[in-house]
Order: sequence, then C-alpha cells, then structure tokens
Amino acid sequence: MNSYSEAMARVRECLQSADRILAVTGAGVSVASGLPTYRGVGGLYTSQDTEDGMPIERALSGSVFQRQPALTWKYIHAIERAGRGASPNGIHQGLVELEKRGHQVTVLTQNVDGLHRQAGSSRVIAIHGAVDEVRCTQCTHSGSFAEFAADQPEPRCPMCGGWLRPNVVLFGEMLRQDDVWQMHREFTLGFDLVLSIGTTSVFPYIQEPIRRASQWNALTVEINPSVTEVSHLVHERFACPAEQWMEELLAGRQAQ
Repeated sequence: MNSYSEAMARVRECLQSADRILAVTGAGVSVASGLPTYRGVGGLYTSQDTEDGMPIERALSGSVFQRQPALTWKYIHAIERAGRGASPNGIHQGLVELEKRGHQVTVLTQNVDGLHRQAGSSRVIAIHGAVDEVRCTQCTHSGSFAEFAADQPEPRCPMCGGWLRPNVVLFGEMLRQDDVWQMHREFTLGFDLVLSIGTTSVFPYIQEPIRRASQWNALTVEINPSVTEVSHLVHERFACPAEQWMEELLAGRQAQ
C-alpha cells in the first residue's frame, strides 16, 4: 500500500469525481462521542461474563429475551445509559459535510446509538436498529425509549400491556428485512468510493461492500487503528483515529 500521504492524496483524487460514497461504520466511530467500543452490542463488556454468569451476547440474545425479558432489559438499560446525552463527533459531521459538498453519501452503520441521523446524514441504513426506539411485542405500538422504557426495569406497552422490546437486532435474530432490502438496493446502484470506518468487519454483510467493490470499480479505504477482517482487501488503509483522518481529508479537499 501507499504511504499515508500518498494514500490520502489518492482518496482526495477519487473524491474529485466520486458521485456515490458508501461509509460502513462501527463502534469505533462513536469513540470520539464518549462511547466505548465493545464486544457485543455496546462498549460495556469484555470477554468476561456478565454479573448474571453469562456472556453479554447471550444476555442480549433473542432467545433469552423470549424467556427472561427483564434480564435482557437490564443490559439494554446499561447500554442506553452509557450513550445517553452523547453527541455526534467529527466523523458523523464529516460524512454530512461530504453530502453538503455534492456527494451522495450512504451510511451503513452497525451502531445503535442513532448519532448518524442526529448529525444530519440523510441516507442511513441502521442495520442493527436503534436503541432509542422501542416497540411492543404484542401489538403495533412503538415510540421512543425515553417515553416508554427509561428507568423502567420491566417496560410494558401502555396500550396492551405486552412486553416492550428495544428496536434492535438481538443476537441470534435475523436482520430486519426492510433494512436488508434497502442495503441491497444501494449495492445494486454501486459506489465510487467505499469507506470502512471503525469496524472490525466480522459480519459477512459488512464485508460485502469491500468484496463487491471491484464490480463497481470503486476505491476501497479502511480507517481503523487495528487490523481487521478486510484489511488485506482494501486499496488503502489508515491505521489512525477516524476523527483525525476525517479532519485531514476534509481540510485537504476544501483546499483544492
């Protein structure tokens, strides 16, 4: 691969003609907003089991929620509290700035914090859902986390009394079909530039844009301090904090 400066120059050159940009984002994007990166849904847990004696992936699984919804809600509340009051950072804002400069920017995010939409990105596929939304498991009622679930250990639907659940994809559950359709519609149109930012890219559907980029003749770029599942596949890789990279990219692009 090129040196840092050579790689940045290549990305800036691509931006001069790029119409459609895909940004695939993960937990590393929200670090600058004060949210920790983490194993599972959030940044609160390491390889150790939870205080309930099970891995966080199990506590936040669809099967456990069906049997013990209060247990799953215990950890959903912890994740929601960790992100409460967080604001978009320079990465979120930088993607919005690229839109303002005339690019069609689609964000495919694994994050459930809602910060991309809060920042103003207009094309967001929140493939794992949003933790600030809840819906009833028995009827069609839905609403905001704060309205129905904040600080309620066992949140129930005000309409029918059924269990509320966070509008996120729990472990072991299928992705929401509407989001999958939207993702593949975007893939059908193709992209000129694919950015992988702050994600380890462990899921096949997160790796897919990088693997399909040759079909689109797209430049692929990874921004992540650590080596990931797609590091060996991208054209250019930046092993640096994503907010620093975005600031440098936009400053150079604006100066041209």
